[in-house]
Amino acid sequence: MIPRRKFRLKLRSRTLILGPRTLVMGVLNVTPDSFSDGGNFFSQEKAVQHALQMERDGADLIDIGAESTRPGSLGIAAEEEWSRLAPVLAALRTRLKIPISVDTRKSEIAAKAIESGAEIINDVSGLKYDPRIGEISARARVPLILMHMRGEPQTMQQKPFARSALKEVAQDFRASLSIARKAGVPNSQIVLDPGIGFGKSYAQNYQLLAELPQLAKLGFPLLVGTSRKGFISKTLAQDAKIAPSAPPTGVAAEIKIWGTAATVTASILQGAHIVRVHDVAQMLSVARIADCILDPALAPKN
Repeated sequence: MIPRRKFRLKLRSRTLILGPRTLVMGVLNVTPDSFSDGGNFFSQEKAVQHALQMERDGADLIDIGAESTRPGSLGIAAEEEWSRLAPVLAALRTRLKIPISVDTRKSEIAAKAIESGAEIINDVSGLKYDPRIGEISARARVPLILMHMRGEPQTMQQKPFARSALKEVAQDFRASLSIARKAGVPNSQIVLDPGIGFGKSYAQNYQLLAELPQLAKLGFPLLVGTSRKGFISKTLAQDAKIAPSAPPTGVAAEIKIWGTAATVTASILQGAHIVRVHDVAQMLSVARIADCILDPALAPKN
């Protein structure tokens, strides 16, 4: 357990203070093939209502993605991605009071999203897929989340895994940071995400959570997304007598929530500033308790 450094992330509408408490980022997938919610929010109306509900549940941020990057996914053209994303952004721009982050690997989408009200760009490729996202971020002065992914979504779980996930993640972070700096993105506007589940073995996902303090030494705020991921399902599937790939409903959903809660707690105690989750209300409670363990001064007075 380590004390978190404090950072200030400047958005267009406000400044986010990272460190005193964990920020909860709600996930909104506007895709028909998401691993985590089965395309439940693919329609504009359902997506908008879900975003507003996550805000009511206490989310500090909403992260919207229109291209699935689950293992085995092939990706989609920019035109298709924008056709999914644009109406949702337009509908939420005046209704959502919390900042919107857009999850994309394409500079064209990043630029349009910022014009449509997005205040953070979340690049799951860490600027490897389209380095121009760095230039877009710098020019618009919006924060940039750099995530680590080994390879491409289509093959990332099929290739041999790295001997040391920590060494590879740290090394690739340095490469991504170099690209971002050359593009003019200031260090103060960068958040790092180790990419749990993206090209790592099940054991390596746990290893990275245990070794988050080593990544914190790079000097940037950390975002961690473990919510409903396969390594949790696989770990608990035998005890729960459910298939690891079972849809997130009923018993399977409850099991994944408990497993996610454990990893969210670990992430916070190991230094995460932001946790990216699907079940906002439940994980907000988890985060509040973990924050009190990290800093007892946050506990209510007797």
